[in-house]
Amino acid sequence: MLKRIFSGVQPSGSVTLGNYLGALKQFVDLQHDYDCFFCIVDQHAITVPQDRLELRKNIKKLAALYLAIGLDPEKNTIFIQSEVPAHAQAGWVLQCIAYIGELERMTQFKDKSSGKEGVSSALLTYPPLMAADILLYNTDLVPVGEDQKQHLELTRDLAERFNKKYNEIFKIPEISLPKEGARIMSLQDPTKKMSKSDPNKKATIALLDDPKQIEKNIKSAVTDSEGIVKYDKQEKPGVSNLMTIHSIFSGKSFAEIEEMYNGKGYGDFKADIARLVLDHLLPIQERYHELINSKELDEILDEGAAKANKEANKMLRKIYNGMGLGRKR
Repeated sequence: MLKRIFSGVQPSGSVTLGNYLGALKQFVDLQHDYDCFFCIVDQHAITVPQDRLELRKNIKKLAALYLAIGLDPEKNTIFIQSEVPAHAQAGWVLQCIAYIGELERMTQFKDKSSGKEGVSSALLTYPPLMAADILLYNTDLVPVGEDQKQHLELTRDLAERFNKKYNEIFKIPEISLPKEGARIMSLQDPTKKMSKSDPNKKATIALLDDPKQIEKNIKSAVTDSEGIVKYDKQEKPGVSNLMTIHSIFSGKSFAEIEEMYNGKGYGDFKADIARLVLDHLLPIQERYHELINSKELDEILDEGAAKANKEANKMLRKIYNGMGLGRKR
């Protein structure tokens, strides 16, 4: 029997090249060897304020992108989190066994709440909801970017705590980090991760950006005054970031890339990266536009929700029984 994978992406803002290379591109490779559940985690998105019309648009955009990048609905279960009520129900149960101290230690909570007034309590308690997303499906493996590793460790802790205290029902999931490209950095400040919430539009590449804009952003990416293409994360963060992008799309090692641009300037290097990125993204954009307002997309999401509900409800009954909730039937 195939091992099972669960992963989810928030439908907030535009999906960047960083999101794609850090997580989504892996999904496409993994679907051939695993039974995959890929979720649009819209309930996580509302831990910070969202415009309701924008959110609804982003949910469908992300679903269309899942398919456009090459996820096959015949092989994968693709669904929207809020269409499967068991996520929020199991999330509450896991919140009841999580400790405030461990939730406050989450670096993402610290980053997002620091210095802000009126921080939503859900920002603190969303790791148990993430744990529920994963544990509801008997997940073996969770592919995540580096920034989510701490949440995954908490998921494992909560599963073990529940198993020990109530009933041995949860499978303890393994963490799968991509070998390269887990952290694509900002094109304008290569010490920071590329983020869809970055106000500087030149710092990111969104998958659905206009091709001319993508080329422009790559060509204006921060490098240094040395003019040498060489991988050195400490001394040359901008060049190293661009080399990572080149390596993922070209399949070449850093040593091969250094050799290729020996004696050439950053101009040639950036022009080639722009070409590599666009060759890869243009077919994705084309397929996305075919799907976004199609009946096909809604049918796939309906089927995904039906399958996910069936699986998740089965596990939810076990969770409730284990804790003694409701009536025994």
